Amino acid sequence: MRDEVLEALAIRADGLYVDCTFGRGGHSAAILAQLSTRGRLIALDRDPQAIAAAHALADARLTVVHARFSSLTTVLNKLEIEAVDGVLLDLGVSSPQLDDAARGFSFRVSGPLDMRMNPTEGMSAREWLLQATEQDIAKVVRDYGEERFAVQIAKAIVTYRQREGETALQSTAELADLVASVVRPRQRGASHGRDPATRTFQALRIFINQELDELARGLEAAVACLSSGGRLVVISFHSLEDRIVKQYIAHESGRDAPIDPIRGTRLAVGARLTGARRVLPSSREVSCNARARSAVLRMAERI
Repeated sequence: MRDEVLEALAIRADGLYVDCTFGRGGHSAAILAQLSTRGRLIALDRDPQAIAAAHALADARLTVVHARFSSLTTVLNKLEIEAVDGVLLDLGVSSPQLDDAARGFSFRVSGPLDMRMNPTEGMSAREWLLQATEQDIAKVVRDYGEERFAVQIAKAIVTYRQREGETALQSTAELADLVASVVRPRQRGASHGRDPATRTFQALRIFINQELDELARGLEAAVACLSSGGRLVVISFHSLEDRIVKQYIAHESGRDAPIDPIRGTRLAVGARLTGARRVLPSSREVSCNARARSAVLRMAERI
């Protein structure tokens, strides 16, 4: 959604912007193309491979920082930046992460069961699955994957690891096959076109990377650093993310504030955002990039 992002950010040639999720730089490159020599872009990512790709751009207007976007306030303080004109968050996993089997995100191509956006920190998906309780696995798969067979999947994982011991769950294909053996017999024709492992892999990835907590903290940091008239732009790819973004913008816009019983208007004291908009990908975008079909772009402007 490159064009939609550029329009939502309302880029000024001499402005200062933050791409909180550099990925492989598609959005950053488009933003830089709109900036003059006086403009500046700060690019963040927690993935070391994304940071390597960002450094390869070698653009004097670009500052690259290896960091989670929840640490945006700290990053800007170190750079002695008080306010920016726009912040972009493109959530979820990037195409290179999905396409690289070694990263362990995809159930379509077998690789080590890792799923960490930064492979140098935290616990891999396999490490967690080998020590988590059945109840904890079921809760993660249900809450983060909205999987109705979460209890059965958790039971199958625990039974399998008890049988296979230390050699269990070494690959994404192994987990995907295990999940499919539980889900497929129960689907009864539902979920056509969706791999049975989709929701479980989504849930584990979100949990392992603490993505929803990161999003909540990142949204607060982004709005706090925006200058008056600055734009917040967020692209999400599933309902859990989009719900958090939608509710946050509604709260910061005063749209969920109590109503004055006399005037009949909302008591939106302290509102920080306005002009909220929701944009969906065009049919042309989806035809060119199937992964964009579930994308939702939300934009709001700092008061």
